Amino acid sequence: MGRNLKFLIIGGSDAGISAALRARELDPSTAITVVLADGYPNFSICGLPFFLSGETPDWHQLAHRTEFEGIDLLTWHTAMAIDPTKNTVDVVDRENERKRLSYDRLLIATGAVPLIPEIRGIDLPAVYSLHTMDDSFGVQRRLLEASPRSAIIVGAGYIGVEMADALVHRGLQVTLVGRTRSVLATVDPELGDTVGDELRRHKVDVITNVEITAIESSKCLRVSGTNGFEQSADLVLLATGVKAASQLAVQAGISTGQKGAIQVDQSMRTNIPDIYAAGDCVETWHRVLQQYKYLPLGTTSHKQGRVAGENAVGGNRKFAGCVGTQVVKVFDLAAARTGLREQEAKAAGFKPLTVETVAWDHKVYYPGAQEMRIRVTGDIVSGRLLGAQIAGHWRSEVAKRNDIFATALFHGMSVEDFNDLDLSYTPPLSSPWDPVQLAAQAWCRKASSR
Repeated sequence: MGRNLKFLIIGGSDAGISAALRARELDPSTAITVVLADGYPNFSICGLPFFLSGETPDWHQLAHRTEFEGIDLLTWHTAMAIDPTKNTVDVVDRENERKRLSYDRLLIATGAVPLIPEIRGIDLPAVYSLHTMDDSFGVQRRLLEASPRSAIIVGAGYIGVEMADALVHRGLQVTLVGRTRSVLATVDPELGDTVGDELRRHKVDVITNVEITAIESSKCLRVSGTNGFEQSADLVLLATGVKAASQLAVQAGISTGQKGAIQVDQSMRTNIPDIYAAGDCVETWHRVLQQYKYLPLGTTSHKQGRVAGENAVGGNRKFAGCVGTQVVKVFDLAAARTGLREQEAKAAGFKPLTVETVAWDHKVYYPGAQEMRIRVTGDIVSGRLLGAQIAGHWRSEVAKRNDIFATALFHGMSVEDFNDLDLSYTPPLSSPWDPVQLAAQAWCRKASSR
């Protein structure tokens, strides 16, 4: 490891702080500086819906950590320019004072920014996006001071469905508007419909196949869109996705790829010496596809940051890649996915087959058993597992059963291999054949009959 190295990190969220902690752990002599555009280092942005729902009433609890010994946090400073020829970064503070910081190694961990659609009226008061701590404070002030009774959420992805849950928890009448055929388009429509049904069961008005085009202000906000959609609300929340915050990197001559995300190798190095990048601003190596994709996920950001931090101080670690593992809780339902859906597998050149199974989460004679829907996608030529999706009660270990599939994908297992897994069993928690194994057996029966 190098001695007295200057390691400069732009961005203090998941990837940036993970890199700083790993570098500090491996080489305490390294001078580590983290430049933050705000004052909330390593806060859980994924926790914002639960702060706004009131389930996590104190926003300070969203901090992953509060101790940063040996790490210099430069809060409320915005990086303006990188000069790779001089190994410097220009930053500006809230008083518009400019500073020039030098580095031996630089990590760009600028994350993502909201993907704001072209909608007339999105700058009106009471129209919010939700991506930062300050965004959440704005929404919270509106909820407390204006006491809105209704809200329209534009976007039916993860944040959209979570915020529908959160605002219903706060007593609002919620309309969720998505432009796809079903909500949560990252899972198959059959499971997306299940999520939609759960939302409707809790009185959320779910509107699909509609694209919002305009927001107008009168006594409240009037929202209109395609297919004749028109509705009023006291508050509008934009949850329309994100894009890589890569402009700083582009200006420095760093290469970008899919959706403008920074191109890196598996060591998290960019095309410019001594500059690394990690987190939601970069392309991610996908283990199943064996190619880079733009797939911004918090879990991935933590791992990439750790790899970048280790390598910045002389290590030689590679990011092993991800398989796209995700889960979301919506009221009493959890929906999860990992790997490839059937159409993604086809596009990648596989011969996929998807089979759905309905199974009890534990022995039905023990009280409280709930049904789970499990969709397994495998390659009918090789028998290899390609992906899985699960929907069920949030207490049914949906996430952890999805993680079994994710682990199998990570190690390239076949669907048949699930029969050999030694999984835990007791009647209140599972069955002698766990639901994931029953789903795998159903897939194998179907595949053998083709």
